[in-house]
Amino acid sequence: MRLNPFLTTGYISEEYFCDRISESENLIRMLRNGNNVTLISQRRIGKTGLIQHVFEKLKKDPEITTIYVDIFSTRTIEDFIKQISESILIMFPEKTEVGKLFWDFIKSLRPMITFDNITGNPHVQINYQTENEKTHTLQNIFGILEKQNKKVIIAIDEFQQITEYPEKNIEANLRSQIQFLTNTTFIFCGSKRKILIDMFSNAKRPFYMSTQMMFLEKIDRISYIEFIENNFNKNNISIDLPAIELILDLTKVYTYYTQKLCNRIYSYQPEKVLKGNVVSAFNEIIEENRLGFIQLRELLTKAQWNYLIAIAKEDEISKITGQEFLMKYKIGTASNSKRLIEALTEKDLITEITTINGTSYTVNDIFLFHWLRETY
Repeated sequence: MRLNPFLTTGYISEEYFCDRISESENLIRMLRNGNNVTLISQRRIGKTGLIQHVFEKLKKDPEITTIYVDIFSTRTIEDFIKQISESILIMFPEKTEVGKLFWDFIKSLRPMITFDNITGNPHVQINYQTENEKTHTLQNIFGILEKQNKKVIIAIDEFQQITEYPEKNIEANLRSQIQFLTNTTFIFCGSKRKILIDMFSNAKRPFYMSTQMMFLEKIDRISYIEFIENNFNKNNISIDLPAIELILDLTKVYTYYTQKLCNRIYSYQPEKVLKGNVVSAFNEIIEENRLGFIQLRELLTKAQWNYLIAIAKEDEISKITGQEFLMKYKIGTASNSKRLIEALTEKDLITEITTINGTSYTVNDIFLFHWLRETY
């Protein structure tokens, strides 16, 4: 059975990865030269995929070890330590030199260690008596990585999550431990642009000017057209240009949604893809998500739901306090509009897009965006 070339999760190889040539080269150059990097992007445009792609290239260098840690689900520094520990344990088997050092250290903390029945990956639960014990554990983790004879590159995804931890001075604590590392380089990445920019560009915060900033934009449209056409054609499915253009128009060239739609079209195994095939696949996906969208409505206030509809109707709006927008959708005052946009942005339902021309807002889930426009 042939693998669907349009991946919606994970990373397999360069063959299934679209473009990002210059971004990959820039990121690799910065990392090889010992620069910590802050990678910022909107959601669903391929940030994690780019990291996995770059790590795959770096793995060819026997002098480099890469570690990926996703801290989106973490709520405390204890969770943070757990995530980074498990990622290291997966990367370094106990039989390796570094693995033995790390396993010996973890075992000295008398943790509860279990293994996933499917993946075999370890899960670590450590009980701490004091905050100092957590700091000491983190220091030892970084210390062990520093001692190995390979350069270590760690990507911490959704790094802005640490700002929500209840522990005090967490940024200062991490910064004090990271700044003196010479063998370990970090990629701090996330999708909450405003928070991350403030973390690394505000002179009053610990991580100020400690990294090189990299902003990830959407994949070039022409490159995506070639990628889509090539992957259908090499699997004996023809696709005409209007169909590809429609795919990219519907998905706004957001990587996840483009891959999702192409994946569905490919699954039909048509001899030729026309615009009608695109529409059918798109409508099928929207229908599958309809109940979830309806449930979302129940989780929002009436004012928030109506405001979400208004943003969808406008496609992308910059003048959220303008009289025309306020009156058209009966939003009320400018201050009320600001409160609503802040609430929906905090809930990750609205994306704030900042460019040299200013700031605008749009619904971040493309399928929800289309459903709202068609339903209301």
